[in-house]
Amino acid sequence: MLTRRVIVCLDVKGGRVVKGVNFVGLRDVGDPVALAAHYEAAGADEITFLDISASAEERATLLDVARRTAERLFVPLTIGGGVRTADDVARALRAGADKVSLNSAAVSDPAVLTAAADRFGAQCVVASIDAKRNAQGVYTVWVKGGREETPLEAVAWAQECVARGAGEILLTSIDRDGARTGYDLALTRAVAEAVPVPVIASGGAGTAAHLVEAVQQGGADAVLVAGILHDGVTTVSALKRVMQQAGLPVRQTAVAA
Repeated sequence: MLTRRVIVCLDVKGGRVVKGVNFVGLRDVGDPVALAAHYEAAGADEITFLDISASAEERATLLDVARRTAERLFVPLTIGGGVRTADDVARALRAGADKVSLNSAAVSDPAVLTAAADRFGAQCVVASIDAKRNAQGVYTVWVKGGREETPLEAVAWAQECVARGAGEILLTSIDRDGARTGYDLALTRAVAEAVPVPVIASGGAGTAAHLVEAVQQGGADAVLVAGILHDGVTTVSALKRVMQQAGLPVRQTAVAA
């Protein structure tokens, strides 16, 4: 059975890590390089940096932060936000990223997924999908940091992303983001059952039990966590202990905290 990954997400703006609720109400939570090193030491399997403002200036800042972080990290690093072309993917990989996440750009031009996968391999290409349930109960895809709705249905879009070359899906529920009420299991399960690549559940982690549910009930291959770690509610190793007690295989860490 594959090891289930715990991925720590650091939303970066202005060179600092920030966190909000439902993609708004951002507050400063620390230095990205120091936090990434801290979470790796605590047992994180991967670190994800997301540039949530995505201007050219912010992207340059993020690449500098990524470069300094990659020099210290041994676990995989994913970079996302403001990545629009295969050349942008190349710059992120040169800065030290192991994988690159594409969201709005892939919706605008799905061919960028294929171009990136052809040049660097599908294992480097993560399709990031932000989804929200509408009044009709349909999960639609949102772009530009959750500010703009598209006509795309989330499951069908995930399938297209994989068909075009994405090797992994980062699936975020905007409704659950920062709410700490648990991942959207229906959304996660629908996508996980529809695609042959790993799905990362994102948005809503409040307790270790939520991570277990995302895997056992949602079919997620990995879980992304942010706020409950940044606020000191729990630790990576504490989350992994509960996952292991639930029978899920996780990578062991020597850190007890």
